[in-house]
Parts: sequence; C-alpha cells; structure tokens
Amino acid sequence: MRNTVPNVTFKTRVRDESVGGDNPFVWKDLTSDEIFKGKKVVLFALPGAFTPTCSTTHLPRYEELYEDFKAEGIDEVICLSVNDAFVMYQWGLHQGRKNVFLLPDGTGEFTRKMGMLVNKDNLGFGYRSWRYSMLVNDGKIEKMFTEADFGDMCPTDPFEVSDADTMLNYVRGKEQAANAA
Repeated sequence: MRNTVPNVTFKTRVRDESVGGDNPFVWKDLTSDEIFKGKKVVLFALPGAFTPTCSTTHLPRYEELYEDFKAEGIDEVICLSVNDAFVMYQWGLHQGRKNVFLLPDGTGEFTRKMGMLVNKDNLGFGYRSWRYSMLVNDGKIEKMFTEADFGDMCPTDPFEVSDADTMLNYVRGKEQAANAA
C-alpha cells in the first residue's frame, strides 16, 4: 500500500459567471498538493456516478455525515470517481449534493497510481476505481479501507468497509485515543 497520495493534476470545471450563457464553467486544474497539502481529508472512491450503490448509499451517507466529519477536524470530504467533470457535475445536481466535493478522475491517472484501477468490462464500465476510502493527513495516507475481492472483472460490488460510518467511527476512535494520551 502507498503511504502518500500520488502527485497528479485533475481536470475539473468550476462555475464562472463572467462566462455567461448556458454553460458558465471554465476548466480548472487542481493538483494533488492543492487538494491534500496541509489538510486532513477523507476521500472515498467508487466505480461510477449514477450507479446504484454509489447513488443510493455511498455518496448520500457521506453527504449526510459531512458535518460530523467536520466536527472531528476533517477539512474536506471528497468523492472520487473515474468519470469526467461533466458527469460528476450532473451527478452532484441529481443527488442534491451540497458539501462533499466531487473529484473527477477522468483519465483514471490518480486511481491507477493508487493501484486501485480495475477492469469492469464485464459490467460494461471499462476501467474504473475499486471502491475504497482513506484518511489523508497532509498528503500522507493514515488509513485505508479497501473492499474485499479486489480485481478485474469482479462479478460483485462489495460495499462493507468504505462506507461513511466505518470511516467516521475510525476518525472518532483515533481522536478519542489522542485525547486519552
């Protein structure tokens, strides 16, 4: 397992009212350093926007517990998927997302460098992220929860340990242990 997040540049889209029209967005590059340096971040990765488990459980629960993560000293909660910025934006609208930052890994470079890129051709997805979550402190991976049965063409979609409750319990336990010391 890696001890630090990979250094990549993500292609994101941000709203820019000066653009006007029906598509008031501009491209914005975000580097790993801009996302993780000097921050405590919870990142969870999932196979795809608009997919069943990702849309009904994974993202909604992190969104629901967002303020709880903030209360534990987490600076940012990020959802990463191997989807482009347009898809992630529309998914966020569809989900009513307000707090969790949706990070598009359109080329899969971050996911590949994390060692989490898997072939899901059996589901018609192509290459996507395996489902996992991690606690990152200043670019260093402190804890990672990776779903079982990692590998190409997995016939199932395990979802047991990368959920919001597991991560929040871990963060709370870590904080309680630090306060007890």
